[in-house]
Amino acid sequence: QDLLVESGGGFVQAGGSLRLSCKHSRAILSTFLSRATAWYRQAPGKERELVAVIGSGGRTNYADSVKGRFTISKDNTKKTVYLKMDDVKPEDTAIYYCAASRDGSMVAPDDFWGQGTQVTVSS
Repeated sequence: QDLLVESGGGFVQAGGSLRLSCKHSRAILSTFLSRATAWYRQAPGKERELVAVIGSGGRTNYADSVKGRFTISKDNTKKTVYLKMDDVKPEDTAIYYCAASRDGSMVAPDDFWGQGTQVTVSS
């Protein structure tokens, strides 16, 4: 089992930065190390979008819409995955969710989900 706890959302002006955190609060270290974790977002009236994924070995993938602006990373000692959002735009406004795959697959991880954290970017 795993329990993902997100934090770090809030209000930010366009061009600013924000860092989201996703803690695997119930996973032991070896389990965390085997997981792939992703950040998704969903804006009102839009479909959920996969934003970034980090694999067990640290490999990363990004949606084209955030490449060069967002960085996904992880701290194994804290069992936490981060999403650093730089040069944010109003279109980045959404609820951001982290999710993880049980088997380490980087293809749309969705076995475990966090509760979501709101990010609002003002122009």
